[in-house]
Amino acid sequence: MQFLLALIIVGPLIGAVAALLPAPPGLRGTGPDQAVLRHGVTVTGAILAATVVLALGFDHGHPSRMQATTDISWIAALDVRIHLGIDGISLPLLVLTALLTFLCALYSYYKPPTGPSPKAFVALLLVLESGTLATFAVLDLLLFFLAFEMVLIPMYFLIARWGGSEGVAGGREAAALKFILYTLLGSVVMLLGLLLIGINAGTFDMVALATDNGSGLSTSVQVTAVLAIGLGLAVKTPMWPLHSWLPDAHTAAPTVGSVLLAGVLLKMGTYGFVRIVLPIAPDGMRTFAPCLAAFAVAGIIYGSLACLALARQGAGGDLKRLIAYSSVGHMGFVLLGIATMTPTGVNGALFANIAHGLITGLLFFLAGAVKDRYGTADLDTLAGATGAALYGRAPRLGGLFAFAAVASLGLPGLAGFWGEMLTLFGAFDPAEGLSRPAFRTFMAIAAVGTLLTAAYLLVVVRRVCMGVPPKEDVTPKEQDPGVPAADIHGYEIAAWSPLVVLTVVAGLWPAVLLGLTDPAVQKLLAGGKS
Repeated sequence: MQFLLALIIVGPLIGAVAALLPAPPGLRGTGPDQAVLRHGVTVTGAILAATVVLALGFDHGHPSRMQATTDISWIAALDVRIHLGIDGISLPLLVLTALLTFLCALYSYYKPPTGPSPKAFVALLLVLESGTLATFAVLDLLLFFLAFEMVLIPMYFLIARWGGSEGVAGGREAAALKFILYTLLGSVVMLLGLLLIGINAGTFDMVALATDNGSGLSTSVQVTAVLAIGLGLAVKTPMWPLHSWLPDAHTAAPTVGSVLLAGVLLKMGTYGFVRIVLPIAPDGMRTFAPCLAAFAVAGIIYGSLACLALARQGAGGDLKRLIAYSSVGHMGFVLLGIATMTPTGVNGALFANIAHGLITGLLFFLAGAVKDRYGTADLDTLAGATGAALYGRAPRLGGLFAFAAVASLGLPGLAGFWGEMLTLFGAFDPAEGLSRPAFRTFMAIAAVGTLLTAAYLLVVVRRVCMGVPPKEDVTPKEQDPGVPAADIHGYEIAAWSPLVVLTVVAGLWPAVLLGLTDPAVQKLLAGGKS
């Protein structure tokens, strides 16, 4: 199984190289562009299949144990090793990454992105997948940093070359530049913290450091390391007030870029908190936990208020921008759960991570579909007299949009509910040494955020889905005048159905995910002791 995990990580890189080569004549289909897009579907599909095989072969009776491990010396002088492995924390994120990348490749095959050569697009998509998968599978601090950085360049070019400029000050190039500057500066600070831990502990091995549980690091080293690493991870999460790159990046990014950015890239930051900061520097984390919780709840309220402002009539709000701001609020719940330093809160954070990837990925797919059909994502235009009126024009698309919205607001029975609820429970009774009155205050503020979330999402559903369609129903971007607006295409059903099904399954059967994460979280918080 260890070779299968290594293949899952390296496979997309091999596929990226192959994508840049000329396609054999027999595989070109209607042309080289179609061939390379089909190649992207094939490679990502193979990686997804391999990931499913890995998940099926995973020992679900011992999810706290690292499995499918590879441990090879790489840089002996620094004791840097190619150390790979998965447990109940990383396996769901690995599967989510493989699934979303495959769905994006499938969507792009039928709806090719507008921009330069599809060869470069597919190659960048595969490099992005490899870097994200590696981030969730490596067990060496320096390898984690390299994988963490590996995704920046592909996402930069996806935004700058295949994105759009509507609703973004300075255009897509400015949005891409802001994205990479923020994340690079955060990563430089994070690298200093990782080096500080590795040099003082004498190893960069994450398993050994987690087992040591900070006993080999002084309190001052832990505090300094958590501050440095936490800043880098907070930028990627993104935590308020380090979030300002996110709305522009999402607004400018192509549909599949937004799906991957929200669905998996943001999870790299919160995963780093759980995998590195919590077990390796617990004393430093305990020092900053109240601050992290305060910033988290500020993000929850800020994100919700920003969405309410964008959703109101006459604000000229962009649908993709609104979903991006909603991510600031949802990821605030994840950070609050981590800050509680309790099994309940951390399990809630991990559940909310996966739920956000499924639901927000679906929302960005739907926002892209609406923009393709009506030529704009401007809410005032979509809600106008000749606007979307999805329930009348495209009832299945409107129904799916409403489903994704109520899942995002945390309706019981859907995936969005459990993570937020467990996070609030964790804040009610935080870990020993943390102020219970402070965290209960944070819990109350976060609970108000759930009400605000419901408010803006219901406003958006009313404005986009309801209304009376005009007699001459026209879809300017896709069809000729007088032709009825298209509802859901077959390829869209194929790309979106897995997200809908998993959102329902996770909501009705949360034990599937919690049964994986809970033993691993218990072991992590106990210092690697089963």
